[in-house]
Amino acid sequence: MPDGLKRYYGGDDLHFITFSCYRRRPLLATPRRRDAFLRVLDQVRTRYKFVVVGYVVMPEHVHLLVSEPQVGDPSLVVQVLKQRVARRLRPRPPRPGQGELFAGPAPD
Repeated sequence: MPDGLKRYYGGDDLHFITFSCYRRRPLLATPRRRDAFLRVLDQVRTRYKFVVVGYVVMPEHVHLLVSEPQVGDPSLVVQVLKQRVARRLRPRPPRPGQGELFAGPAPD
């Protein structure tokens, strides 16, 4: 996060979150991969106790509208979601050039 910017959580706000696949590759283009993403989203939602108000899963990026989590904060939720989806979808062992699934954090 750039210097001087602070995140304020705890106001029971809704959060619009967007993140992209690594190099905007269409890694969520198949129904199987989208379903896997949604299963992980549901697991993370249950664990961190937040409401998914809406979502759009595109082949190369995701939009989420979520409530404030009761456990942790939105940054932690996105971190855990991306890690778990990457573990689920990444081939074992990763082939050369397929180590990353999601791009880094989006600038605020």
